[in-house]
Amino acid sequence: MLSNLIDVVNAISKWSIPVFIAGIVTYGYIKKVKVYEAFTEGAKEGVYTAVRIIPYLVAMLVAIGIFRASGIMNALTTAISPLARFIGMPPETVPMALMRPLSGAGAQGIMLDLFKIYGPDSFIGRLAATMMGATDTTFYILTVYFGSVAIKNTRHALPAGLVADFVGIVSAVLVCRMVFGK
Repeated sequence: MLSNLIDVVNAISKWSIPVFIAGIVTYGYIKKVKVYEAFTEGAKEGVYTAVRIIPYLVAMLVAIGIFRASGIMNALTTAISPLARFIGMPPETVPMALMRPLSGAGAQGIMLDLFKIYGPDSFIGRLAATMMGATDTTFYILTVYFGSVAIKNTRHALPAGLVADFVGIVSAVLVCRMVFGK
C-alpha cells in the first residue's frame, strides 16, 4: 500500500512542473497572449529588480557576517539554551533557530552540520529539518521584497515575521516530540 502511494507521489512529482509549464503556455495561447514576449518582458523586469535590490542584499550579508564572526551567535546560543531545554528543544539546534530568520543558506549549513554529527534520522536531525520547513528567512524576505519596491518603513512586518518564526520553532519542537518521541 505504502509502496503504491510512493510511486504515485513520485509520478506526480516527476510530471507536475512540465505539466504546469505546458498549462501556462496553453492558457496563454488560448487567451491570445504572446507568451514568449511576455516571458522576456518579465525577465527584463526581473533583472531590473535584481539590480535595484543589490545594495540591500549586500548590507544584509555584511550584517550576517558580522553577526557570525563577532561571537554574538555563541553568546545568544548560551543565553537561550535554558529556554530551549525548557520547551524540549535540544540546545544543539539553537544556532539553527537563530540563523534561520537571517539566512536560508546559513541555516542550511548548520542543519547539514547537525546531520553530519547526529544523523538526519536522529531527533536533532529531524527537528532541524522540521524547523527549516516551519520557519522562514524573515530578514531576507524583508530585504528583498521591501527593498525591491523601495519601502523603507517596514512597520509591523519585522515583529510579525519574528513572532511567526518563534511560533514555527516551538511548533516544530512540539510536533517532533509528538511524532518522534524523546
